[in-house]
Order: sequence, then structure tokens, then C-alpha cells
Amino acid sequence: MLTRNDEAEIEKLYRQHGSALLLFAISIAGERGRAQDALHQVFVKLLESGGLRDALDVKAYLFACVRNAVLNDSRARRRSVELDAETVWFDPPERDYAAESALRRALGALPDDQRQVTVLHIWGELAFSQIGEVLGIPANTAASRYRYALAKLREAMSTKENSCA
Repeated sequence: MLTRNDEAEIEKLYRQHGSALLLFAISIAGERGRAQDALHQVFVKLLESGGLRDALDVKAYLFACVRNAVLNDSRARRRSVELDAETVWFDPPERDYAAESALRRALGALPDDQRQVTVLHIWGELAFSQIGEVLGIPANTAASRYRYALAKLREAMSTKENSCA
């Protein structure tokens, strides 16, 4: 449990070392915004965890925490790859660009929860039990969302076919 004294001590540390910690974070991150985010993340965690009771050298500990926060953010950014909206999802033998475009629009129109389940099941080739684990929902809920999504996709695709006829 965090006491008023702990909060005051953490605030004092922020005021005392914040500028140097920020400069250090900028030297690693290369961007002021990312550095500020990392610094704030460290102090929020300190407030949430109850302070620095276990740290032998508080100043060194703060610098190590900021360094780790910036490096973790950098690793996360490297893993996060933005996909091109026009990237081919599948390669049918005779590619139907109009149908592919209609399917992308229909998928985009699905509610997030249904779209996630659909993509995980069809393109991720996950079973509903696995999807449930990934999304933190029961397998039956994943299956229901998939059924609702398929119904909406069928309707959207048949509407598109009928409008072209």
C-alpha cells in the first residue's frame, strides 16, 4: 500500500532527477516524446508498486528503470509492423480483384470482436478454443462471433453480387 510519504518521496525523486532521466532517455530513444513516455511510465509503475523500498542505490535504480523502459518500447516498436492495406491476404488461382476488394470492405465493416475471431480462425487457422485463449473469451463465444460474422459477410457479399447483376 502506498502511503502519503511514499508519494511525496516519489514526487521528490521526480523533481530532483527528472531532467537528467529525461535527457538520458532522449539519448537512447532519439525522440523526446518516446523518452517522456518511458520516464512517465517508470514513475507511474513506482506509484503503483509502492515505491523504492528494495532499491539500494535509488538514483542508479531510476536510471536503470528508464533505460529498460526505453529499450522495451524500442523492441515493441520493432515487432509492430504496419501492414499495407493493399497487401494480398490470399492468392486465389484466378484472382478476382472486385470480390477481394468487396471482401476487405465487408471485413472492415464487421464489429472488432467478430473481425478478430474471423481473421484468427480463417487466416490464423486457430481453433475456437485457441481463439478463446488469445482473446480471453469462452470458446463458445468465439464460435458464436464467427457465425455472426459469416452471416454478415454472406449478406454483404450477396448484396454486392446482386448489385452487379
